[in-house]
Amino acid sequence: MPTTLTSAVTLDRVTYAWPDGTVALSDVSGAFGGGRTGLVGRNGSGKSTLLKLIAGTLVPASGSISTAGRVDLLPQQLTLDTGRRVADVLGIAPVLDAVRAIERGDVDERHFDTVGDDWDVEARATAALAEVGLPDKALDRRVGELSGGEAVLAALVGVRLRGAEIALLDEPTNNLDRDARARVHELVRTWRGTLIVVSHDVALLEELDDTAELYEHELSVFGGPYSAWKAWLDTEQAAAVQAETAARQLLRREKRDRQQVESAIAMRNAHGKKLAAKKAAPKIVLGAMKRSAEVTAGKLRVEANEKVEAARAAVDTADRRVRDDDTVHIDLPDPGVGTGRRIATIGDGERSWTIQGPERVALVGPNGAGKTTLLERLVASAGAVGIPGRALSVPNAGSAGGEGGETGSDAASALHSAHHDVTAEAHTDRIGYLSQRVDGLDEAASVLANVRAGAPGVGDAELRNRLARFLIRGDTVLRPVSALSGGERFRVALAQLLLADPAPHLVVLDEPTNNLDLDTVDQLVDAVSAYRGAVLVVSHDDAFLERIGPDLTLELRDGRMTEL
Repeated sequence: MPTTLTSAVTLDRVTYAWPDGTVALSDVSGAFGGGRTGLVGRNGSGKSTLLKLIAGTLVPASGSISTAGRVDLLPQQLTLDTGRRVADVLGIAPVLDAVRAIERGDVDERHFDTVGDDWDVEARATAALAEVGLPDKALDRRVGELSGGEAVLAALVGVRLRGAEIALLDEPTNNLDRDARARVHELVRTWRGTLIVVSHDVALLEELDDTAELYEHELSVFGGPYSAWKAWLDTEQAAAVQAETAARQLLRREKRDRQQVESAIAMRNAHGKKLAAKKAAPKIVLGAMKRSAEVTAGKLRVEANEKVEAARAAVDTADRRVRDDDTVHIDLPDPGVGTGRRIATIGDGERSWTIQGPERVALVGPNGAGKTTLLERLVASAGAVGIPGRALSVPNAGSAGGEGGETGSDAASALHSAHHDVTAEAHTDRIGYLSQRVDGLDEAASVLANVRAGAPGVGDAELRNRLARFLIRGDTVLRPVSALSGGERFRVALAQLLLADPAPHLVVLDEPTNNLDLDTVDQLVDAVSAYRGAVLVVSHDDAFLERIGPDLTLELRDGRMTEL
């Protein structure tokens, strides 16, 4: 159902195309209310582009955008100068420096002009930073001294302090650990003014008043959080499918009725010809009967054709309501992992846990705890880093298992210095690893060549069939990886991992939902659910972890591992 809030942002037939001619948005119209709205849609649907157009950093090719006040944008990719102070990121550095200069005795008039009435800027900014967990004196720290999560939180506090009437946040919780995500959620929960958030973080979307969707260049806004919108969409789609079925049944019935009309007309014509041949009535009477039959037949044909065309139009209308979005359908080979088979052992130096059989194990913990180090050490210890037959660079290690590089055990030893308490040992050499950077692909090679590298014994025709189940079809398989969209790259990396031959006994996933739209997350859940081997996944996405149903959840924090 549409929301009825007063519009803060109005779009009228907005179109935008990239310099190469690719249309990002076409004739998009709609409005965002004055509250807090979550904006969802598939990767590539134009969500980030739409935010940039609203913020004015991009200019539409046609159409217009009106806003009820100033607009501030927190982009998805923060390009913060590591040498800048946090005060600069917050946008308060000139006022802060002017206040401090006056306090030191500098009474230059320009300092007073800069400060205006904002004498408490330092206290307000310090309090706002403390609210998201940043320490005292953070205003004078350099961005390079902050963690990635702290930098995002500081930038978000800056948007809030600047107080624009309309704030736009693009994937604000990407790459944040649980603590930082919780702080973002709290900021959003208490936000004043208009807020539009692009996110695949379901928990964050639940904090918002409305849900907007950008789907096939159409913007619709629903009055309610994500779960309510999803329930409404599912119900609407079920009704649409039912309406489509009924419309097709009516069309078939009207076609049958038209055929019966034609048969009746043909029989009547045949009867008239017999009467004429037998001269059963005067010629003038037979002529009148023929003319009457022709008029009646014409009316019947028109009525029958009109009913068929009306039924066909109803089918077209019903078809347009039904979404025919493709989904990943995967029939994966059985990697032969028995219930009692030991796959890997991980621990913290004091305790250890064994991944056994086709278990799903989740590893959680704050950023910097050493989760990725543990994964890389585990993969390196197998002696086959990444997809079988492919080498993957590991920090502080050589090309493990590659020509001229260190052995897997040597690579694991080299990694040991980073987080000395973390232990990891593989009991199989068949491990598939998908890093959070999705950087295990050969950028210059084609999609088909990348997947073939992991399955050298499988023919190209069969690989094409398998790739089609990942929605990678036609000429796309011949395109170089460098030319793919983010969603396509992820599906290729996932296909390369899961279609490896022989199939990996253990699939290792590091923050797999980063930068994925909700539909692609659904596809990932389906793929992991269909896989019959062991899975070890690092993620801050609680909703994703809940859906894959881990048999064991471990938390790594301060060098110690705890079973949750």
